[in-house]
Amino acid sequence: MHSKRYALPPLDLLPAFEAAARTLSFTRAGQELFLTQSAVSRQIKALEEHFGCALFERLTRALALTDEGEELYRVTADVLARLHVTGERLRGAGAARLLTLTTTPGFASLWLIPRLPRLMSEHPNIDVRIAASNDVLNLERGLIDLAIRYSSTEAAPREAISLFGEEVFPVCSPALLRDAARPLREPRDLERQVLLHLDYPAARGSWLDWGSWLAALGVADLAPAAALHFTQYDQMIQAAIAGQGVALGRSPLVAQSLRAGQLVAPFARSEVVPRAYYVVESALAAGKPQVRAFVDWLLREARAGAREEAG
Repeated sequence: MHSKRYALPPLDLLPAFEAAARTLSFTRAGQELFLTQSAVSRQIKALEEHFGCALFERLTRALALTDEGEELYRVTADVLARLHVTGERLRGAGAARLLTLTTTPGFASLWLIPRLPRLMSEHPNIDVRIAASNDVLNLERGLIDLAIRYSSTEAAPREAISLFGEEVFPVCSPALLRDAARPLREPRDLERQVLLHLDYPAARGSWLDWGSWLAALGVADLAPAAALHFTQYDQMIQAAIAGQGVALGRSPLVAQSLRAGQLVAPFARSEVVPRAYYVVESALAAGKPQVRAFVDWLLREARAGAREEAG
């Protein structure tokens, strides 16, 4: 009697385990796999019974991996990712090539998505999936090919590719600038305006914060007419375009709106911030032609945008 060459766990249970370990949630894993929460829980229990050890710690309203779970997750995620990449390659060059990307909602909405039609015309076989989030996602754990991250030079990974830097300056709608009842000719005039604020921790104490800007303009004591607060940058810019107040514009994110006449910069002053946008490739992206083509396209678009702003 011959023994089996590989003593493998039940392979059909591994996708549920990988999803649960990645999201640390049976509910989110079920949503991803189109299973109920209880079905995922049963599959994890069966896997634990197979190994004879706990893979998760069931905490109050939370999950955590045990040491054994961490070890199994590392292997499972690597194997499933390799199978995914190999399967994509075997499906042939003519098939749609999936590319997953994470970036901030503001960058996705204001810079990337308006340019995607040009990508589609150049590379119609690239299937782009965008995960827009302000969270810094783990690329390998999330099976993500690329990230476009807003980061200081010191915090950027060594292998990251610089896309472009950023300048910050007040912007508003042309209609607001033409409002004779509330002229906007000098910084002190901001006291008659509604200031639009971006509420997220990284903005505080930076050039994305109105407090820093008002101090730089010499009107630190200024009290505006009112304030509106937003958690997403693209929503704040849409409010500025609609004439609801004055926002801090970030070039190149607002460059297209400025060229289109949707926004204007009432003051000449701008500040170069000590952060930039970087392209970060996941280890999963190695050898994928669609990733190389997408990064090359991104860099061309960044250079073209810089030329347009300079011109």
